[in-house]
Parts: sequence; structure tokens; C-alpha cells
Amino acid sequence: MPHITLGASQLTCPSETLLLDSLLQANLRIPYSCRQGICQSCLMQSLDAKPPALAQVGLKDTLQRQNYFLACRCYPEQDMHITLPNQHGQSINAVVTEKRRLAPDIMQLTVQASGLNFYAGQFINLQRADGLTRSYSIANPPSPDNTLEFHIRRLPHGQFSNWVHDGLAIGDPLTLSQAQGSCYYLPDNPAQPLLLIGTGSGLAPLYGIIHDALAQGHSGDIHLYHGSRDPDGLYLTEELHTLAANVAHFHYTPCLSGEPQASGYAQGRAHELALADKKNLKGWRVYLCGHPEMVNNSQRMAYIKGASLKDIYSDAFVVQPSPEPDRV
Repeated sequence: MPHITLGASQLTCPSETLLLDSLLQANLRIPYSCRQGICQSCLMQSLDAKPPALAQVGLKDTLQRQNYFLACRCYPEQDMHITLPNQHGQSINAVVTEKRRLAPDIMQLTVQASGLNFYAGQFINLQRADGLTRSYSIANPPSPDNTLEFHIRRLPHGQFSNWVHDGLAIGDPLTLSQAQGSCYYLPDNPAQPLLLIGTGSGLAPLYGIIHDALAQGHSGDIHLYHGSRDPDGLYLTEELHTLAANVAHFHYTPCLSGEPQASGYAQGRAHELALADKKNLKGWRVYLCGHPEMVNNSQRMAYIKGASLKDIYSDAFVVQPSPEPDRV
């Protein structure tokens, strides 16, 4: 009979009994709703054993790769050490190694931290010494020197972002959480065309995903649309134009929605231009990062144009209201 460990609790679960039922019978508080694998409220993660295949039906490939599963569809086949999402992992000590200004309000922050497993495009909670914490997306693939890059957009009243821009120094310590999120690249279908749409510092995860895909030999077309109201909001343009010139299947379209007839830019909102260009997205993988309204509208439009829901990956950058903003 499989033994189940959840935090400090241990129980047994007969193989013919759903894990959710065993957890609830043990008086453990587990979120759940539909019990049919549709709402995914009972999403959990195995920290050791591979979950049963049935328990992962309907989950994105990136979640399956991280051993996430649905407790309402899980009949345990072996001992499992499980956790609720984002309730596991040790904090990681990091040190600032570089600060580079990418745009007037965008700072690239590079830190070095060992013992951290991550994918480009996931996000991490950064914490300073007084406990102030903000979430930022990872803009680079894993590297031998254990560095992580973040694009920190300065917000008018952002306590954390203004500190990063003005106060944080090379050599200063930071505390990092474990990497979270399912918006990243997997090399399971290297010929699949990719569409990436981002606004503002939503370029950060997309920039990392693109470089990760190319490093892993992705051969399908890769189309990036990056949007802003004005040219100052677009950054890494030289690097991206150079990449497009050197990689035949990478295509870069910088978009401006607030500058009429600006030379060298597509005129309009990035997601509207991208989805107008792509008439049929069946078989495509779509990544959407940035403003929540853009992400929500693009998810719907991509699905209408034929993209499968499991092939639409998103990361909406939600900014907390003043006086404690800062999700970028």
C-alpha cells in the first residue's frame, strides 16, 4: 500500500482509492472543486516519484515535466512525497554581479546563485534583507556560471524596483525563491512554429525562451512581436535585429502603438499585429507575456485562430497598487 508524505503528515493510500479522498479523510486541507480534472483546483506536485499518467491528463507539458498532477485523478502506484504548489523548496542565497541599463526605465539585474534549478521564462521571488519581496521573470537559460538575469522595470512608486535601480550595488546579497511557473520552452517538438508576443518588460521571459529554444536546436519558425507605446519602451532591439539577421528562422517585429509612422517599427499593438499576420495558429505554440489585458485578449484570439489551449503559455505581469507596487 503506497505511503504518502505531505509536509509533516504521513498516511497510506490504497491503490484503488483516489489520493484526494485519502487526503480529505486524513483531515488535510486540500483545495478542490469539480473532482473531474477540469477546474484543476486540486493541483499538487510530487517531489520524488513520477505521478500516474491519468493524474496528469489535461495539464500543460511544462507542468507534467515538473511532476505536477491532479489529486482527484490520482490513484497512487508507489510511495509519494507530495506538496501543494509553491509550498516547497529552500531559499537560495544570491549575490549581485552586474547591473546594465537596457532602457531609461529598464535595468538588467544579473545575480549569481548556485543550487537553483530553473528554466528560462519561469519567475522567481527576489527578497531584500528587510523582507520586501517581488516576482521577476528569468531572462536567460541556465548557464555554467550559475547566473540569472532579470529585467527590472522602474515603477513610479515601486519600492523594490526603485531600490534596484538606485540603491542595489554589485556584491550586495539577495534571497531567491525556487523557480516557479510553466511558461518556458520544452524541446519535445523542435519543428513546431513558435509565436511570442510581449509588451514592455514582458520581453524578459520571451528573450530567455528564444535563446533557450535556439540553444536546444529548435528548427521551426520563431516569430517575436514586442510592443510599447514609444521607442523607449523597446529594448535589446540591436541584439534582436542581429539575431534575426544571423538566424534565418527567427523573425523580430518591434511594434509601437503610440508613435504614428515611426520609421523601422510596425505601427499598432503587438498582439493585434501578430494575430492579424497569423491567420491560422493550428499546430503553433504561443507565448504571451506582459500586460494582463493583452495576455487575456491574446489567449482568446489565439484559441479562436486554432491554437490548442495546451500550447498557449502565458505570464501576465500584475502590478500591485501603490504604495507597494512591483510585479514586472
